[in-house]
Amino acid sequence: MATLIFSAFIVQAQTVVKGKIVDEQGKPLPGVGVVLKGTNTSTSSQENGSFSITTTGANPILVFSYVGYTNKEIVVKGQSTINVTLQPSAAELGQVVVVGYGTQRKEAVTGSVASIGGEKIREVPAPNIAQAIQGRLAGVNISQTSTKPGATMQILIRGQRSLSASNDPLVVLDGIPFPGSIGDINPNDIKSIDILKDASATAIYGSRGANGVILLTTNRGQIGAPAKISYNTYTGLQTLFAKYPMMNGPEFVALRKAAGLFTTLGVDESNDVNTDWQDLFYNKSAIVTSHDLGVTGGSATSSYSFGGGYYKNQSLIPTQQYTRYSMKASLDQQIGKLFRVGFTTNNNYNISEGNQVGIYGNLSNTPISNPYNADGSLKRTIRMPQDESFVYTNGLVKDLHDKWLNETRGFATYNSFYGEIKIPWVEGLKYRANLGLDFIQSNNGNFTGVGVGNTTATTPSTAGVSNSQTYHWTLENLLTYDRSFGKHTFNAVALYSAEQNKFNSSSMTARDIPSEAFQFYNLGQANGEITIGSGTPQNPLYTLTGLISYMGRIMYSYDNKYLLSATLRSDASSRLAPGHKWHTYPAVSVGWNIMNESFMKDVTAIDKLKMRVGYGQTSNQAVAPYQTLGLLNTRPYNFGDNTYATGYYVSQLPSPGLGWEYSETWNYGLDFSILKNRISGTFEYYDTKTKDILLSVALPSTAGVGSYTANIGQTQNKGWELSVNGIILDNQGGWSWDVGFNITANRNKLTALASGQTRDEGNAWFVGHNINAIYDYEKIGLWQAGDPYLNVLEPGGNVGMIKVKYTGDYDANGAPTRAIGAADRQIIDIDPKFTGGFNTRVAYKGFDLNVVGLFKSGGTLLSTLYGSSGYLNLLTGRRNNVKVDYWTPDHTDAKYPKPGGIASGDNPKYGSTLGYFDASFLKIRTISLGYDFNRDLIKNSNVRLRMYLTVQNPFVMFSPYHRESGMDPETNSYGDENQAVNTAYQRRILTVGTNTPSTRNYVAGLNLTF
Repeated sequence: MATLIFSAFIVQAQTVVKGKIVDEQGKPLPGVGVVLKGTNTSTSSQENGSFSITTTGANPILVFSYVGYTNKEIVVKGQSTINVTLQPSAAELGQVVVVGYGTQRKEAVTGSVASIGGEKIREVPAPNIAQAIQGRLAGVNISQTSTKPGATMQILIRGQRSLSASNDPLVVLDGIPFPGSIGDINPNDIKSIDILKDASATAIYGSRGANGVILLTTNRGQIGAPAKISYNTYTGLQTLFAKYPMMNGPEFVALRKAAGLFTTLGVDESNDVNTDWQDLFYNKSAIVTSHDLGVTGGSATSSYSFGGGYYKNQSLIPTQQYTRYSMKASLDQQIGKLFRVGFTTNNNYNISEGNQVGIYGNLSNTPISNPYNADGSLKRTIRMPQDESFVYTNGLVKDLHDKWLNETRGFATYNSFYGEIKIPWVEGLKYRANLGLDFIQSNNGNFTGVGVGNTTATTPSTAGVSNSQTYHWTLENLLTYDRSFGKHTFNAVALYSAEQNKFNSSSMTARDIPSEAFQFYNLGQANGEITIGSGTPQNPLYTLTGLISYMGRIMYSYDNKYLLSATLRSDASSRLAPGHKWHTYPAVSVGWNIMNESFMKDVTAIDKLKMRVGYGQTSNQAVAPYQTLGLLNTRPYNFGDNTYATGYYVSQLPSPGLGWEYSETWNYGLDFSILKNRISGTFEYYDTKTKDILLSVALPSTAGVGSYTANIGQTQNKGWELSVNGIILDNQGGWSWDVGFNITANRNKLTALASGQTRDEGNAWFVGHNINAIYDYEKIGLWQAGDPYLNVLEPGGNVGMIKVKYTGDYDANGAPTRAIGAADRQIIDIDPKFTGGFNTRVAYKGFDLNVVGLFKSGGTLLSTLYGSSGYLNLLTGRRNNVKVDYWTPDHTDAKYPKPGGIASGDNPKYGSTLGYFDASFLKIRTISLGYDFNRDLIKNSNVRLRMYLTVQNPFVMFSPYHRESGMDPETNSYGDENQAVNTAYQRRILTVGTNTPSTRNYVAGLNLTF
């Protein structure tokens, strides 16, 4: 009898509950976590939203949770069927944005914030986040700095503000300021990216946010969700986008004939030879591959996420490649009702190899040089009329791998921990502590064997090592109060934070390594000179910097109509002078949701209309450490023949008044949505004035000191941005079609320099012009026979030479009064008129086609291939020449000057003007065709499978540079890189140089979750 009673009790206590879960529009929600509260019993909803779970206990409660929706608790009360409708939460990515130290509903945002979700990022198979979002967000200009595998991108948010300090935006990873490279973060780990652009939005991050803020939120687990395993992979074939357009044998012979120079051939030259040095050098193709494996899930009180990734990118340059291993983990744990703790760790190990291998030598070799001996063996060098060059072929470079190598191994670990407590006696009040602990290490080793790369076979071997470590910690204390009272919504945040960054490095080089087996691992055994690096003021061996901050912010909304956000932040930087370390700056923005007014209720064509105005001040302390202390340099001297000593002298004066460089920004925004949300977008206008710019001030030689650092100068950035998204088809007959478009026009200029100066020609800074202006002659054509004043303007010049603009005076007869000289140089602004991007997605049933592109209009592109600094457009025949349309007596309607004409430094006179092109282009970045197997083939909601094919860099349109050269018009080098000779180009100006060639990639990928 007792057994029967007990069995009956068990049967009564256990109830199978079934039902269906839908969203606010009645659509099924698959994967919703369903947890029996207080137990480990859980399940998740199926593809059609249905679920089934067995409950126990006297008063069972079910908890329903889903990413982007508010958790819901339902008391079973003996029910066997429960249907649930979940409402979007304030955390839904499509409806909210991360604004720093919290989130905000999109309709309540008053600052300038651009957002993109992780699924959009992964539409472009890319090794780093910057490449994935290039052209996707208005006001965010992302440019290539190199085409080598693993290279980082330059990110500018609303232009450049500073002249000498950093213009890089602050990156915040899961709430903690990130000290590393954005390329260290695996794009597959990203859940969302929010970019704060104006001062009213960035002021909460103080001086670190002076150049904008990129907020990265990574994927985390979900409470109550069963374990899910995901595997994302792609593999692709990289092929040459375009060769550098060098002359072939017959074209080069014709050039020499036209120049009338180098008529005596080099020892290894013959006019019937036609060698394609690029064909001999490049890999025919290269492989790019990525693999990411992750697992996420949770229990009734915790969530977890673990993942690992592998990425490898080979180059078309032999031995050049980049490999990255990444690991990410996160854990969140609820402890009781009041406490919550968690941690996140992102780890990265990468190897860059072969970056010492360049292509200039192969491009400069004359095509009529024969690289082979009579017996078919490869020559060691080739001899041209005035040059001897080491022979580089694909096979040779690969064979030299152990004798000629350069590798950089990087390791970084970024870790954050948090603890959060709800204050029990004050509803809506909580305290949170964030701790970030980061370590970054880089080790470089290089070795060049005896005679490698040198025309002298016995040149001693060389080797070197360099190492650096960065230790970074951040501690943040946050007090947050978040409440709603009727029509009033109130959020307040108070912050105290401290941050410290320590960097140290070392380097050593040696000559004449006794054994090639030593490579760079045993420099102490070198027979030749050993040099230990001593650092420079620009690259010190050790720095220790810190920042202390206080911040308060209030966000208020009344009836979801009238919105206010106000921030006050105060920072103290160790980099600045005593008495000038602290700076306090305010920010305020307001918004008006016009559509929530009663007088708009009958306007059916408009769904959302919001106006925003914001003002804020931010500051920049990104001057090099220890600039306030002045600098000493050394100089050796001697007394007599045998007595030597080292003297010290002041090279830079102390700067006891060195303070903050700061910016003031006004931002005006309009957010709109029309036609039942089919078309939505944002228009913004901004004006940023940067003052007290940190600069090195040159002193006259009589001062005995070269310079000192001071707060001088002003710049301005103003412009407008437009982003529009549209839904053309919404599952009509199985078809859907979405489009997106953004365009930005930024006007940047320098408005003041030190002591009322209007120009600094050495740095190419001119008041009223772009920060990135160049100072050079302006080519207006070529001199032709019969043109007047050739002998006056160009004494000793020749017909067919470059004709530049004359700015001098004229006499009464209209003749120029002097020859062209330095005074005729022009200030050339190189920034584009506008930039932007576009994307579209067309889907039919399980198939989808995605296209992503970007464009630029106007501006000046600098090509060192065509300009004087590249030494590949000499037009003399000394070396191979880029293929150009040059002037001859029978072909006077040409763009390029007469070969062998008047020269300056081996180049045609004014040859630098040949490297300036219209920077306009429209580029299709990716075209992807995918298929979702869950649409028709896989009916199991616990399994998701999608495959896709992608072509990257398929084609370029509307580019003058591409039309002439066939090359990719995107920049690939800093201004002081990849040149044969020094140039006046500043490093801050990006150029198209003779770097690793661009590729066109064909990629196949797979996304699997089960």
